[in-house]
Amino acid sequence: MKQYPYLLLCTVIVWLTSCGGQSAHQQEGGDTVAFRYAQRITIVKHKEYTEVSLANPWKEGKLLHRYLLVPSKQAVPTNLPKGTVVRTPLRRSVVFTTVHCSLLQMLHQEQHIAGVADLKYIKIPYIHEQVSKGRIADCGDGMSPVIEKIIDQHPDAIFLSPFENSGGYGKVEEIDIPLIECAEYMEVSPLARAEWMRFYGMLFGCEQEADSLFAEVDKNYHALQQLAKTSKVTRSVLLDKVTGSVWYVPGGRSTIGQMLRDAVCYYPWSEDTHSGSVPLPFETVLEKAGESDIWLFRYSNSHPLCFHELYNEHAGYYQFKALRQHHVYGCNVELSLFYEETPFRPDWLLSDFIQMLHPDITNLPPLRYYHQLYD
Repeated sequence: MKQYPYLLLCTVIVWLTSCGGQSAHQQEGGDTVAFRYAQRITIVKHKEYTEVSLANPWKEGKLLHRYLLVPSKQAVPTNLPKGTVVRTPLRRSVVFTTVHCSLLQMLHQEQHIAGVADLKYIKIPYIHEQVSKGRIADCGDGMSPVIEKIIDQHPDAIFLSPFENSGGYGKVEEIDIPLIECAEYMEVSPLARAEWMRFYGMLFGCEQEADSLFAEVDKNYHALQQLAKTSKVTRSVLLDKVTGSVWYVPGGRSTIGQMLRDAVCYYPWSEDTHSGSVPLPFETVLEKAGESDIWLFRYSNSHPLCFHELYNEHAGYYQFKALRQHHVYGCNVELSLFYEETPFRPDWLLSDFIQMLHPDITNLPPLRYYHQLYD
C-alpha cells in the first residue's frame, strides 16, 4: 500500500507524456493537400505554416527542396523543420523562366514580377512593355545574371529551373533570397505538370484561383480525350524534324508522346519508354515513319514556313508521304506562345492535335499553335 502513491504518480506521468506525444504528433502531421496527378510535390498545411517538399527528379528517394510557407502577417514559428522559409504572399519576385511569367499572367499576378532573366527569350508583350517603362528589371542572362540588379529589386523570391548536375546556381545562392526551384517539367504526364500551378498559387496568395484554373484545365482535357474517341478517322503521325544531323522524336512517355496517345492516333514511337526526346538518324525515322499520314513539327523563324523552304532544308524530306500529300503542319515558336502556354494549358495543345489528326471533328476552336504549310 505504501507503494500505491508512487505507482499512481508514475501512471499519471506516463499518461500525460503519451497524451503530450500524441498532440505533438497531430500537430506535426498537418493536413496533406491532395494532388490528382502530380507525383513530385507534397504539400502539408500546418496551423502556422505550410510545408512543401519537392522530390529530387534525378535521385530516387531524395529531396530536392523543402519550403516552409509562413504568412507575412505573422511571426516565423520557432519550431520549424529544416527548410527554406518563404513569406507569403509573394509581392516582388524575379522570374528566370518565360513559362512562369506566362502562368502568373494566367493567374492575374503579373504585377508581382519585379525582374526577369533571359528577356530575349520571353515573347510576352506585357513583360517587354513593363521593362521598357522601367517597372520590370532586365536582370541579364539566366546562367550568369546581374546580381546587383536582382538585389536592387528587393525580391521576396527568385524562380528558376533546376537541372541535373548543374553545379548549383552560383552567386544567386549567396544573396539570401529564397530560390523557388520550378521542377514541374520533370513530372510524368501533362496534367501532373500543369497541377503544379496550385503550388504557385499558394505562393502568390491566389490558391483558390489556381485551383479553379487547374480544375478547368483538367475538365477540358478529359472532355477532349472523350471527343477524340468519337472520331471515325485514325491517322498516323510524325513529329518534329532534323536538327543538325539528328532527328529528335518525342519518347513514348514524354508529355507530347502521352498527348498523342490521348488524341487517339498512331504514333510510331508510342511504345518507346523514354520520357524525353530520342535522337535518331534520318534513315531510321524514314524507315519507321515515312508513310505517316500527317507531319507536325516545331520550328523557329521570323515568318511562317512554306513548302519551298522545307524542301530546301533537307533533300530527303520529299520521301515522306505526308509532305508529298501536303499534310504538314508547323508550329512557329517565334510567332506563337507554344512554350509559354502549353506546360500549364495542355488542353489547348490537345485541342490542336485533335483537329489536325481528326478532320471529321469540326466543333473546336481554331488552331492556336500550328498552321498548315502553304506553297
